[in-house]
Amino acid sequence: MKVLITGTSQGIGKAISEIFLDRGHEVIGIDRQESTISCEKYTHYVCDVRDYDNLPEVDDVEILINNAGTQNEADIDINLKALIHITEKYGVREGIKSILSIGSASAHTGAEFPEYCASKGGVLAYTKNVAMRVAKYGATCNSLDPGGVLTPLNECVINDPELWAEIMEETPLKRWATPEEIAEWAYFLTAVNGFCTGQSILVDGGESINYNFIWK
Repeated sequence: MKVLITGTSQGIGKAISEIFLDRGHEVIGIDRQESTISCEKYTHYVCDVRDYDNLPEVDDVEILINNAGTQNEADIDINLKALIHITEKYGVREGIKSILSIGSASAHTGAEFPEYCASKGGVLAYTKNVAMRVAKYGATCNSLDPGGVLTPLNECVINDPELWAEIMEETPLKRWATPEEIAEWAYFLTAVNGFCTGQSILVDGGESINYNFIWK
C-alpha cells in the first residue's frame, strides 16, 4: 500500500516508516529535517507541515499517519492545526483505507504543558470527526496515544537519574515503550485493523492510571 507519514526523520515516525518498508509497502515521508532512511521504496520531502503552500502533491494515499509533533514549540499550530490540514489534504477522500494520528496519554490526563495537552486533546475530538466522514469510504480513523517513549525528544529526563527514578515510580510497568513497540501498534491499527474506528488507543504502560506528570 501507499503510506504517507509525517515526522519520519527520528523517533516514532522513523520506526513506523521502517516497519512499513520492511513489510513491503511504499512510504512517503514529510519532515523538516533531511531523510535518515535509505530504501528504494521510500520517498522523502523536506517540508515543515505548517508550510501549507509547499506541501508535496501525493496522489492515491491509502494510509495516512500523522506523526509530526512538537512539545513547547507552537504546539497548537503543529500538533493540531497542521495535522488537520494534512488530514484534509491527503486523507479525507475516496481511496483512503486508514488514517492514524499519534496523540498522547496527556490528552486523557491533562498532565503536561497546557498547550501540548490542548493540542493533543484536540486530536482526540478531531479523530472522531474524521472517522465519521471517512466511514463512507470503508476507511478507519483512530489515534494512538503513547505515554513515555524512548526517543531523542525525551532525553532530558531519560538521562536525569533523579527524574527518571520519579517517572518510573509513576509507571506501573516500570519502563517506557520503544519506538518499535509504538510502530507495531501503528501498523496494526492501519494495515491490519479494518473495523475499530473513532477510537483513541492508550499505550502508556499504565502511566495514565497515576495522573502525575514529572518533567525537568
